[in-house]
Amino acid sequence: MTEKESKEKKTEKAVKKTVSKAAAKKPAAKKSAESKVEKADEKKVEKKPTATKAKVAKPKKRSVKKVAPKERTSKRKVRVGRVVSDKMDKTVVVSIETSHSHRLYKKMIKKTKKFFVHDEENIAGIGDLVEIMEVRPISKNKRWRLLGVIEKAK
Repeated sequence: MTEKESKEKKTEKAVKKTVSKAAAKKPAAKKSAESKVEKADEKKVEKKPTATKAKVAKPKKRSVKKVAPKERTSKRKVRVGRVVSDKMDKTVVVSIETSHSHRLYKKMIKKTKKFFVHDEENIAGIGDLVEIMEVRPISKNKRWRLLGVIEKAK
């Protein structure tokens, strides 16, 4: 044997001794490390896709309730207010006053909001009480339409 081979055998023996000493001191640690590796390998094996048919979700059967036909109900907002200005052609300005109580002090607070309303036939005049309905934008500012005059001004 050459010197190199003898040195390699000695180092191998030394490594085996240190491994066996460590195993003798902590056998549970070695086993747990090995079991962790085995479990990880099992998980990898389980995750591999198998060649099976893909499940197709069937649509659920829905019960249909029979309802008597009724008039079309609109989700559009309807408000009542006073005409403030009618100087524009086919447009009136309607002021709507809303009131609510203050949360803490309970004082009634009035809020006034002005709406530009489309009045096709120029029916409404200043001071009239009118009913308006929300519609699609007619112009830059007009998003309301006149439904009718409730009360004429005196």
